[in-house]
Amino acid sequence: MSSPFFILLLFSLFAAVLSQPPQPRGFLLDCGSTVDSTISGLRWLSDGPFVAAGVPRNLSLAGLAPILSTLRSFPFDPSAGPRKFCYVFFVFRGARYLVRTTYYYGGVNGPGSPPVFDQIVDGTFWTMVNTTADYAAGVSSYYEGVFLAIGKTMSVCVAGNTYTESDPFISALEVILLDDSVYNSTDLRKNAMGLIARSDFGSTGMIVRYPDDKFDRYWQPFSDSTRGQSSTHNISVSDFWNLPPANVLNTALVAGSDKFLVLQWPPTSLPNSSYYVALYFADTLPGSSRIFNVFINDYSFYSDLTVTSSGLVVFATQWILSGLTRITLSASPGSVLPPIINAGEIYRLFSLGRVTHTGDIIALVAIKKNISNPPLDWSGDPCMPREYSWTGVTCSEGTRIRVITLNLSSMGLSGSLSPSLARLTALSDISFANNNLSGNIPDLSRLKRLEKLHLQDNQLTGRIPSSLGNSKRLSELFLQNNNLTGEVPSNLLGKPGLNIKLVPGNPFLSSPPSS
Repeated sequence: MSSPFFILLLFSLFAAVLSQPPQPRGFLLDCGSTVDSTISGLRWLSDGPFVAAGVPRNLSLAGLAPILSTLRSFPFDPSAGPRKFCYVFFVFRGARYLVRTTYYYGGVNGPGSPPVFDQIVDGTFWTMVNTTADYAAGVSSYYEGVFLAIGKTMSVCVAGNTYTESDPFISALEVILLDDSVYNSTDLRKNAMGLIARSDFGSTGMIVRYPDDKFDRYWQPFSDSTRGQSSTHNISVSDFWNLPPANVLNTALVAGSDKFLVLQWPPTSLPNSSYYVALYFADTLPGSSRIFNVFINDYSFYSDLTVTSSGLVVFATQWILSGLTRITLSASPGSVLPPIINAGEIYRLFSLGRVTHTGDIIALVAIKKNISNPPLDWSGDPCMPREYSWTGVTCSEGTRIRVITLNLSSMGLSGSLSPSLARLTALSDISFANNNLSGNIPDLSRLKRLEKLHLQDNQLTGRIPSSLGNSKRLSELFLQNNNLTGEVPSNLLGKPGLNIKLVPGNPFLSSPPSS
């Protein structure tokens, strides 16, 4: 959807205020920027500390909003296969976070249309990013969702897909901690929420957001000059668990003398799916009330709803919608005043993807730290979504997602082999052949399923661990062309079914068998 970051920044997004609420808790990243900055009262961070890949780029277009004047571009190479590139944040496990991504292409890859690509949170495919129409209209695009932090970190990724023709990019990324009450009716252990629309009905003004909305949610104007009304009385929103900004309840669409109000909302056709729908109501006349019925596509959503100037919200956590959606408000018998509606939110629910076994993630992070130049896509979930598993990583199909092979041969790696290799207890094949790794071969005795270990053509030193001889399934051990010393463990010599290669190279004290 179109973003409120206008292309020509002719005025500030917010009026100056003497006192503002605290900055939303979380992370606001100005992607591609190399310095932190304050924009419209919010502190934006340089994105460098949160991502390991990509190139910061500046857009030279005049009049761009500051957030859109830089972006980060990620390499797209169809020959390398699908790859994702992830920002990683430390989060509070079990908390809900609003995640918003903002995109403005600016011709960074050359003339033509922006690239189309995927975005992913942890192991879950979120949606495809297609900013073509917005870019042609001269505006930026944004996507927003609500996700549960399932661990101590959360990753937000962009990834090339079969439609991608040039480098994916991102202009801004926000990961904002929500209060415990906000959207707490949705089981985010099973589903995530992708925003379809959030509307301020009856408004003809600007988008409502921070500082009015403490989470910097965007409430887009949805105006109708013949039915719009506004008020100035103060409404307390502390009892609204979603904590909408009070001023969106001061504008409304009101039915006419026929006491019917029909509107198409959201304005786009929806795929057949389950949706979270929340509608907000508050009488614009202090001290008055009105009673009416609410229908969605002619199905009763709420009957005899009594609305006063105190305001209220009604919602459905899983409402099936398909195609165009029609909201109908009709006055109940005896109600003097016509129906009214002030604001609305609608999210599509989508199933969470699976995630890699926690122990394997921890082990791979440790392995990555020991490598000076790991593959660029080694961030986010190692295995999921399955088409975007890390380079060189193959994972199981079982009830638990485990890493079963590591093949990082001929990748120009330097550094050393981490002892945490032994924590990947589902591994059957390991290959770091033909790199520039140094240090010792770690103890791999915990790898009961290990069948192949290829470490040839490196600069490894020290002794061959005798524990390798106790590996019952080991069928291939290739260690030639290293700098290994000491005696070859006797339990490896003549081991039945083992194809072992130790020479050339390796100044052993005892002569290994010829290979």
